[in-house]
Amino acid sequence: MFTITSYTVEVIKDPFGILSGRRYEFLIDIEVEEDDELYSESGLYIRAIYNVDEGKSGLLKYELYEKTTQIYLDFDLEDDEVAAVEAFCKEHVLEADDE
Repeated sequence: MFTITSYTVEVIKDPFGILSGRRYEFLIDIEVEEDDELYSESGLYIRAIYNVDEGKSGLLKYELYEKTTQIYLDFDLEDDEVAAVEAFCKEHVLEADDE
């Protein structure tokens, strides 16, 4: 499991109205223990896309990246970790700056 240390959230603009609902991009900095296969000395963050559409919402996708190198890591989170990311996004989605 990981610990969330900081995050940002923004509304993804859809100027053409192609996407259904509203999408939000989360950049979530995480810490993992050294013995975890995800561990990186460079640090890690999760880029998550969360959708809110007519009473239903959910995590559309996530990607893992090394913080300092911006390298994409082709790892899947475990089910409980995905659920934690989704719950975190649901809790913080309204904080998006909708300018």
